Amino acid sequence: MSETHTHTQRVAVSEDDEIVLTWAGVTDTGLRRDNNQDAFLAEFPLFVVADGMGGHAGGEIASQSTVTRLKDVVESGTVTTDAIEDALEHAVEDIASHPDTTDEGTGTTLTGVFFDVVDGEPRWVSMNIGDSRVYLLREQRLVQVTTDHSVVQELITSGRLSPEEADGHPYSNVITRAVGASELTPPDYLGIEVQDGDRFVVCSDGLTKELTDYGIQHFLREHDDPAVAVDAMIAAALENGGRDNVTVIVVKIERSGHDAEADATTARVDTIDETSDSSSTSEADAE
Repeated sequence: MSETHTHTQRVAVSEDDEIVLTWAGVTDTGLRRDNNQDAFLAEFPLFVVADGMGGHAGGEIASQSTVTRLKDVVESGTVTTDAIEDALEHAVEDIASHPDTTDEGTGTTLTGVFFDVVDGEPRWVSMNIGDSRVYLLREQRLVQVTTDHSVVQELITSGRLSPEEADGHPYSNVITRAVGASELTPPDYLGIEVQDGDRFVVCSDGLTKELTDYGIQHFLREHDDPAVAVDAMIAAALENGGRDNVTVIVVKIERSGHDAEADATTARVDTIDETSDSSSTSEADAE
């Protein structure tokens, strides 16, 4: 595993309101897989993980094609829900036309967050297709932001299965939505207020198969630096069996000059209004 680096981005929201983002991402093949079908992109303002499926080569084709198209969106300078969905449509076409795509089940999950500004106010937007996950550590409490698109989650939601019974369920790997497996369904989106001290974890199920939510929370509390945190989580996943490819991104937020208690909308996590799609701020300095 190559040396992990923490990256930094400073965003000036206003004269007295600055947001400093630090992040790191790592992917590992694990101990039981021959190749890595996970892919990730961690470049401001977009942080995503894709977990491919469909034959020996198919999953890698799907995840890499999706991440490549999303990287083009980042490089265009305009990251919006519309731009993301357009990129995913192109990714579906790329997957279908690839000469090594022969399995009808070829596809990939996609989950992550992007930084956005709407009417001068910063926010995060989470997105999800499949069963990779976004977690948020806020005020030392870890919550799962995304909802899995899986057979097991549907059984839990309908009350036919308890979360405890979900562990080891024979359909635990069956997802109900993916990029590339069929006609594209747009991701689920949530808008999240930007709060000082927040940390996001974006991960494939190779992590959540080996670490409980409590374990993820533990490593975030123990390691403030994102690079150290992702390395610790990857190491723990491998130590616990490493049954699948595992990918982790950690994003840390520091916000100065902003009174969270005075802002009634701060700390909200809401379904976003897709009609208010806007591009990310351009007032940023990379380090």
